[in-house]
Amino acid sequence: MVALFQVGDKIMYPMHGAGVIEAIEEKEILGVKQNYYVLKITTGSMQVMIPVEKAEELGIRAVVDACELDDILRNAAKPDSDPSTQWNHRHRVFLDKIKTGNIHDGVEVICELASRSLTKTLSRGEKAVLDQARQIFISEMMLVKGITEDEANALLEQMVSC
Repeated sequence: MVALFQVGDKIMYPMHGAGVIEAIEEKEILGVKQNYYVLKITTGSMQVMIPVEKAEELGIRAVVDACELDDILRNAAKPDSDPSTQWNHRHRVFLDKIKTGNIHDGVEVICELASRSLTKTLSRGEKAVLDQARQIFISEMMLVKGITEDEANALLEQMVSC
């Protein structure tokens, strides 16, 4: 199978965040040889191996370009969910949105939970989802803009405070 991405490409791995492909290696695991992307995640020191042939199925995508990111930061979606929805249903919906890997879905989760936290105490699960969505978005901002984690955090705070 032909690799969709090459060494040095900046990609987004849903549920883990953005990173740079450091290598494409052939590995034998459980008697099966296949090629893997070796991805260094931007935040933290995590390195992930992703089977090349499952990349599309896993929602791996190239990071957004700087123009799209700037547009997202300027025009973040305002929350519009039903506040009467039970927390466990919201939690499931938010996790499903994060799993898509779609940056707009992730920002929607961040905006919704950040807004909700201003008027109500978030459940432990909601706090965890918010933290995860923030880290994923921050990792992509760091790669796209070439900024530090602190700088990305500051941009995110500006976005959710509008």
